[in-house]
Amino acid sequence: MGLPIHFVVDPQGWCCVGAIFFIWLYNTLFIPKLVLFPRFEEGNISAAAIWAYYLASIFCVISLLRASTADPGKLKDSPKIPLTEKELWELCNKCNMMRPKRSHHCSRCGHCVRRMDHHCPWINNCVGEDNHWLFLQLCFYTQLLSGYTLILDFCHYYYFLPLGTVNWDLFIFRHELALIRASTFMGIIMFGGMCSLFYTQIMGILTDTTTIEKMSNCCEEESRARKPWQQTFSEVFGTRWKILWFIPFRHRRPLRVSYYFANHV
Repeated sequence: MGLPIHFVVDPQGWCCVGAIFFIWLYNTLFIPKLVLFPRFEEGNISAAAIWAYYLASIFCVISLLRASTADPGKLKDSPKIPLTEKELWELCNKCNMMRPKRSHHCSRCGHCVRRMDHHCPWINNCVGEDNHWLFLQLCFYTQLLSGYTLILDFCHYYYFLPLGTVNWDLFIFRHELALIRASTFMGIIMFGGMCSLFYTQIMGILTDTTTIEKMSNCCEEESRARKPWQQTFSEVFGTRWKILWFIPFRHRRPLRVSYYFANHV
């Protein structure tokens, strides 16, 4: 996939990732069988709706797996510091290693991460310079899949006519109402949570400020040089081609990032 595998040993993080994966698997298995395929057979929806659902589902799970296992930007034990960038490095008071400014030591993972945004238990990994773009894609595609699921649940229950050509002896159709309600409940939680998180992340990129920097109030407006929004997003995604910002299968090639902060975490 282009990124080194990074595995964090944290049982709590495993449970969080497992919960997210369960919600994804639940909707990917039951929604097509309950709504998409029966409605397609009765002529209520087109094949494009089915393909779109599965495409969103695939992009969502790929983003989850890559964000969870990608190296967020862990610093090497003996980093080589270019002579022209010595003033942009500092000593970490926790692991006694030199690190670039705007890096942060994650107590959960036990090492420093370049331009660390935060440690996210829901992916059991830090969100840093090398996997921030994958985390943004995960938020985006989770919103898309959750919103699509909620629309399908609503249309199935309130808009479309009752199904007439299904086998009601099957488990999923005998318990159709309970399964749809569970899907709706999980969809509302995921959609609401991801909308809030995605908005926070977008605002952080637009202001070129990480979550940790916001919490520590270390980034004063006058100490930060303004960048165009295209540049800040390009630095996060590693490319200026906007269409590639939505592709989770590619390899990120970091752009040259200038450090604008005199203060640090």
